[in-house]
Amino acid sequence: MFHLIAVSLLAILSICIFIAIAIRIKADREIEQIWRSLLVISSENRFTADMVANLPAPVQRYFLHAIAPGTLLATAVSLKMSGIFRMAQDKPWIPMQATEIIALLQGFVWKPIIGRGLFTFAGADYYANQSGRMRFFLWGLIPIVNAHNADINRSSIGRFVAELIWLPSALLPQNGVTWQAIDDNTIQANLKMDGEPITLTMTIDAAGKLLKLSLLRWGEYTENGDFDYIPFGGEIAAEKTFGGWTIPYQMSVGWWFDTNRYSEFFCATIEQAEFC
Repeated sequence: MFHLIAVSLLAILSICIFIAIAIRIKADREIEQIWRSLLVISSENRFTADMVANLPAPVQRYFLHAIAPGTLLATAVSLKMSGIFRMAQDKPWIPMQATEIIALLQGFVWKPIIGRGLFTFAGADYYANQSGRMRFFLWGLIPIVNAHNADINRSSIGRFVAELIWLPSALLPQNGVTWQAIDDNTIQANLKMDGEPITLTMTIDAAGKLLKLSLLRWGEYTENGDFDYIPFGGEIAAEKTFGGWTIPYQMSVGWWFDTNRYSEFFCATIEQAEFC
């Protein structure tokens, strides 16, 4: 009798493992397909100062610092990063490694491995084809998050626009972005992404180096847990030049940025950036 029960339990466990593996393989294939779709054909145009000559002087300063004249304008960037991440302000920081692709006017895919030991999960967070989704697996196998709805779509758009600082060519006026200078060190990019209007505010120094960024991003981190537009942003601790591109190298971000409720949850170092 005991032997029969043990065999039955083993069979059930095997079936569950098989189903979990099948779900993970299917999810990985879907993510890989989206990733490949964002690898669009590179532009043949090169950056020149004339492209930003009609913009306010501080905005010109930012672009001329971020993109070296003569650099082939990229339509996408692939990143490799490491850092730390936490679920909430009262939760511990845990290690994170990730790869990401960000594509001009298309979307992004972020594929992290977060945590250590028994508390390790992996998956993807993405926005593509006007759809955002979060899908994660504990130990890379057991599904724990599979979220996609209108609120996540809207929030993902905010993240996408914020991360365009890693693909400065996407913020050029030729891509439908309008710019204004609030003062000599504060500039704003205004754009509409899939119907969602967004204002990205950036603080720069005298050389054009990016120091801070912020925007109102759709999120649920309110007192009652309802979704609303929340100040979101972060600070750039260091920058690095990859080819003709100078982008944030070390940075941290969080919700309720620049308020007394600021909750930092993500700190990253860009280890590799390939523009195409």
